[in-house]
Amino acid sequence: MNRKTGGIIGAVVLALIGAVLVIAYANGADRRAESGTKVVAVYTVRNEIPAGTPTADLGDRVGRTDLPRKAVAEGAITNLKQIKGLVAGALLVPGEQLVRARFTTPSAFQASGSGVSIPDGFLTTTISLEPQRAIGGVLSPGVTVAVSASFAGGDGGPAQSGVILQKVLVTNVQVADPNTAETTDTTTDASRPGASPQGSLLVTLALPANEVNRLVYAAEHGTIWLSTDPRNAPEVPGGAVVRNGIYR
Repeated sequence: MNRKTGGIIGAVVLALIGAVLVIAYANGADRRAESGTKVVAVYTVRNEIPAGTPTADLGDRVGRTDLPRKAVAEGAITNLKQIKGLVAGALLVPGEQLVRARFTTPSAFQASGSGVSIPDGFLTTTISLEPQRAIGGVLSPGVTVAVSASFAGGDGGPAQSGVILQKVLVTNVQVADPNTAETTDTTTDASRPGASPQGSLLVTLALPANEVNRLVYAAEHGTIWLSTDPRNAPEVPGGAVVRNGIYR
């Protein structure tokens, strides 16, 4: 074997050794990455949980789901004993993680009036709406809605409409009897086609303090419409729509 041939063989051997070392390092990196990804089993909602549901009655409405630690919400429930004796403070929808902040004591739930737990720092404001402006009256405490405002225009400004608030918590719904001055609490059954309140609805909403004035202004000077807006719904693009803007 001459020196040239020996040099070629040596180079091939070194290349093979290098390739083996690279593959070994890569496999080791994969194993290190896998061992560094911690998985946590948390409880998530499988079927809708109405506000006020005792944790003892959750049953198959919830189940355990393995999630990467970085995807686990703050206060996520890993053991149902963590919320023993509590009730759901608001409507819980499929897909969301159970977190301690969404549960409250039965006494606090009842003390909130409609039973909906009002977040700290929020104010409640009541507006009067005709049924067609409030999702046909199919509203229950604990759901979240989007608030749209329409203005007729004037004083140099155009007529315009747009969503001004999203994910607003409904805390109470009352129906005003058109024949009396009385109001009654209501929980409308959405499964009954054609069932619509007779008279205006008094809808109480919970809002951050800095958003209340926007709602009041819209109620005073414009027209308000509510839309269903579950917590997993996308954000509506900002800006108002004018007449020319409604055509595609």
